[in-house]
Amino acid sequence: MTNTSPQHATLETPALSTKVFGSGPGIVLAHGAGGGIEANFGSLIPLLADGHTVTGSDYPADDTHLELDALADALVAEAATERFAIVAFSLGTAVAVRAAIRHPDRVNGLVLAAGTAYADNRLRVALDLWGRTLAAGDREAFARVVFSLAFSTGFANGMPPEAVAGFLEEVAGTAPGGTSAQADLVGRIDTRGDLAYIAVPTLVVSASEDQLVDPASHRYLAEQIQGAEYAEIQAGHVFMAERPDTWHELVLDFLQRHRL
Repeated sequence: MTNTSPQHATLETPALSTKVFGSGPGIVLAHGAGGGIEANFGSLIPLLADGHTVTGSDYPADDTHLELDALADALVAEAATERFAIVAFSLGTAVAVRAAIRHPDRVNGLVLAAGTAYADNRLRVALDLWGRTLAAGDREAFARVVFSLAFSTGFANGMPPEAVAGFLEEVAGTAPGGTSAQADLVGRIDTRGDLAYIAVPTLVVSASEDQLVDPASHRYLAEQIQGAEYAEIQAGHVFMAERPDTWHELVLDFLQRHRL
């Protein structure tokens, strides 16, 4: 279990690549494993930046070892504002939870989408397959694994063959450096002991047809965080590709209602 105390030791924080957008109250973005700020939040950023200062930090682009607390500290250190809400996806949800626990004076709200407090057996096996294909240098196989897990069945089967081929080609050619280290970190996270200590407005968003992270893991976050709001998007893990408008509306409405 992670330490639930907000007190923390000094850690060597990893170097992040950061961009800042807009002006106004602070928002920090926390992306998922094998993703990036543009890939995970690209269509949301201009909407957030219209009234917020948005800090988007990509995780290290190499496979040096990552620790959850150090990554959370690095994300907070990069924030362009003193106080901010964190909008987080997948691995980013665990980073956001630890940031809120370790830096309660900085974090004033959380959006936790398609996340988990720990990796179950099915997720660990999927992550191991990611790692094996990347270690073997077989990016085409990696792209096929990603495709099989990224989308809901209906969305994936509704794509024309040329779109599937284009997706596979793009993933094989653009999988960011650091994906293996990030997948390894997902396999080691455990924030279950932290959730009862979250004391800021929180929205948990579940992707109800998630093939990678069990939707029960999304619901667990909402159940364990006192007062958390819960919403579902009928889509797979990469819900922002399937239902972007629904995602945008949920985030913007939450921020507006809580004046974040």
